[in-house]
Amino acid sequence: MAIFTLNINGKTQEVDVDPNTPMLWVLRDHLKLVGTKYGCGISQCGSCTIHLSGIAVRACMLTVSAVGNQEITTIEGLSENGDHPVQKAWLEVDVPQCGYCQAGQIMTAAALLEQNSNPSDSEIEMAMNGNICRCGTYVRIKKAVKLAAGSES
Repeated sequence: MAIFTLNINGKTQEVDVDPNTPMLWVLRDHLKLVGTKYGCGISQCGSCTIHLSGIAVRACMLTVSAVGNQEITTIEGLSENGDHPVQKAWLEVDVPQCGYCQAGQIMTAAALLEQNSNPSDSEIEMAMNGNICRCGTYVRIKKAVKLAAGSES
């Protein structure tokens, strides 16, 4: 076990965990930030997507020891009141069905728009590739990303 000081959602958090503990479990089990979901555990579904210094990464495969001083943002930290443009677009387009994958989808879309404020359809598809939606709302996801980017009303 080791003590790690982490910057999560703009707050300093300390955890005493094994250095090989995936950030997914640090967030969910130790810090009770349960918006980040467990999906597959092998970085293939995207349900556990968080931002590490603004880049979308899979928390199930990112060990706590690999984080260092980098800033972590979870779905809980994306916006205080759920009013991030991607979150608002998600509601307007009525993207979720079961909703299980949506935190990961939203975090991936937000990271994309941070890097590219006006992505093309193919850039959206490439960025969102690997975020699996069991309900198949991919068309609405793309529409919501475009709406959040301001390229569709």
